[in-house]
Amino acid sequence: MPVVLAAVLVLVLAAVGIAVVRPGPVADWLGDEPAGRGAAATVAEPAPVEVLAGTDANAPMPTPEGVRAALAPLVGVPALGDRVHVSVADVTTGQPLFGRGEDDATVPASVTKLVTGVTVLAARGPAYRIPTRAVAGAAPGEVVIVGGGDPTLAVDKKGFYPGAARLDDLAAQVRAALGGTKPTKVTVDSSLYSGPVFEPGWDDDIPTGGYGGAITALMTDGARSDVTRAKKDEAAGNHWAERVAQPDLAAGRAFARLLGVPAGAVARGTAPTAGATPAAAPGPGAELGRVESLPMVRLVDVMISDSDNIVAEALARQVALARNQPASFAGAGAAMDAVAGELGLPADELTLADGSGLSRSNRISPSLLTDLIALAGDGSRPELAAIFGGLPVADWSGTLADRYETAATKAGAGVVRAKTGTLTKVHAIAGLVSTADGRLLTFAVLTDAVPPDGLTAARGALDRIGAALAGCGCR
Repeated sequence: MPVVLAAVLVLVLAAVGIAVVRPGPVADWLGDEPAGRGAAATVAEPAPVEVLAGTDANAPMPTPEGVRAALAPLVGVPALGDRVHVSVADVTTGQPLFGRGEDDATVPASVTKLVTGVTVLAARGPAYRIPTRAVAGAAPGEVVIVGGGDPTLAVDKKGFYPGAARLDDLAAQVRAALGGTKPTKVTVDSSLYSGPVFEPGWDDDIPTGGYGGAITALMTDGARSDVTRAKKDEAAGNHWAERVAQPDLAAGRAFARLLGVPAGAVARGTAPTAGATPAAAPGPGAELGRVESLPMVRLVDVMISDSDNIVAEALARQVALARNQPASFAGAGAAMDAVAGELGLPADELTLADGSGLSRSNRISPSLLTDLIALAGDGSRPELAAIFGGLPVADWSGTLADRYETAATKAGAGVVRAKTGTLTKVHAIAGLVSTADGRLLTFAVLTDAVPPDGLTAARGALDRIGAALAGCGCR
C-alpha cells in the first residue's frame, strides 16, 4: 500500500506541477520508519509502476464551448432521469468549464466520502492515529477498555484490515502492567460517541444489511461477525458482510477472552478519572496499555477504495472530535460543514447527515465536489491529495473495475479516476479525468431521480460522460 499510494500521489501531483518524493512528508504520513532507523531503512523500494495515463500541466485547456459540445447530448438522456446536475473544472486553474445545476444540492450517495476524506485530513492530519486504551478500573482486577473510534481494530493477526491495531497486543500490555494481579472484570467504555447508532435517514434495510451497521466507539473489524468469510468475500469483490448488533460489547468480550475473563464479567461502563498511583499497583484510571490505528492517510485510502461505510462514519466523528463537537451523526455533519468552510469551499451547498453517504438526507452540489477535488490536487494543501490514493480507476480497480469496457466508454479506461455513489434512484460519480491532450480535469455528475430499475442504464450513461471528456481535447 505505501508504494502504491505514494505512486498515485506522485502521478496526480505531478500533473499539476508538484513533485512528491520519499522519504519526507509522505513517508511520515504512511507511518514508515524514518531513514536510518532499523534494517528496513536500507532496503530500496521498487520503482512504482505507472497504471494511470500521464498528464501534462502545460497541455492546452479545453474551452467551455468545447466541453459543452461534448457533454450536452449526454447529460439529458432519459437514463439519468430529470434531475441531472453536472460540474466540470480544470484542476490546475480551478476554472469552471461546464455546469448544469452545478450549484444545486443533490443526494450524493457514496461520493460523500470525498468530503469526509478531505475534512478529516484537514482536521486531523495524515499522520494522526486513533488510540484504543486500557485503564485500571475502580475495583481490583477490573480493566476498562476505552474505545477511541478505531473501526479497523483487530482481535489478533487474522483481522480484516491489514496492519490494524490488535487487541491481543493490548492484552499483553495489560498483563505486563498488572504484574501478578489477575484481571477479573472487563468494562467497556464506548462513551466517546453519543446519539443514535443508526442515522435516521438510512434506508430501513441498512441496519440489518451488510453495508452498514451500528456505529460505536469500540468495535473490531468494522463490526463484521465472521472475519474469515468476509475476507474471502472481499477477495471475490463482494463487500457485503454480516455485522454484529452490539459492536462495543462484542469487542469487549473478545478482549476479555484474551485476558482470561469470562464473558459474564463484561459490561458497559465508564473509565474512572486517573488519580495518584499507589506504589503497589496501578490506581483507578491509570493507563495499562494503548494501541493505535493505521495513520489517517491509510484509513482514508481504505474508506475510498473499498467504499467502506463503517470506516467513513468513524472518520466523520474524528472531524467532530477535532472541532470539539459531539462525536455523533449530527456533530460530525456540523463539523465537516465547518471544516469545508475553513477550506474555502461553498459550505452553503453542503448538508451532511452522515459521513458515508448512506443517508438520503445528505445534500452536496456538484460544484462543491469539483472545487474540493481541485483544491486537493492543486498543491496548495498537499496533505489533502491523500484522497486520490484510493480512487477507483476505470476498467482497472474498485467500483470502476468492470466499467468503461464498452466501445462507447473505452476512452475513459485508465484515465478516469473517480468515486462512485449508488442508492436506489441515486447515481453519482466524481473524480478526475485526463483529456486526449493530457489536461487534468475534475468532474462530478449527480442524479437522484433515476427510475428504481435503471441502475445499469444510469451507470452506462455516467460512464459515457467521463469517456467523452477523456476522448476529446474539447477545444
